[in-house]
Amino acid sequence: MALRIAPSTYHSSSPFFSSSSSSFSSFPYRHSSSSSGIRYKCSYSYPSSSLSKKPQSVPLSLSSSFTNHICKAAEYKFPDPIPEFADAETEKFRTHLQKKLVKNDTYGDSAGEVIEICTEIFKTFLHSHYGGPGTLLVLPFIDMADTVNERGLPGGPHAARTAVKWAQNHVDKDWNEWTSGDSD
Repeated sequence: MALRIAPSTYHSSSPFFSSSSSSFSSFPYRHSSSSSGIRYKCSYSYPSSSLSKKPQSVPLSLSSSFTNHICKAAEYKFPDPIPEFADAETEKFRTHLQKKLVKNDTYGDSAGEVIEICTEIFKTFLHSHYGGPGTLLVLPFIDMADTVNERGLPGGPHAARTAVKWAQNHVDKDWNEWTSGDSD
């Protein structure tokens, strides 16, 4: 992965900046650590006096505690979805959507169909991907809006916003309540 960053300020005292030009060049930075298996490749931009100037390398070291922290975070495995939780949460979700969408004139006779589409997508997500706090994704809500729109039904974006707002306020909290009873 290459990253290009153009500095917003110019410091003539820096060994990387030339004092005579505002053009930019890049230098590659590579770090390889065999103990952690992490490889970095970054490219930074800096002003130079000539675009033909050879890139300079800059040593950048990462502490072993930093690389160990990254590795531990990458190794964390979220819990598997809990089917019983998914079913209970889906019913709460359906009830909320019915209260919110039926009273909205946008949907007319299509409210029931929009609710079913959103509920089915949410149920599938909870059963297959949700494994507790940190795993609530935006993709199912985008799918809700897209599916409602593709079927020519009204209010796809509104239904998705209603759904995501409810999920953000309830799903992680409900998961924590559900799983806290397991340890007793």
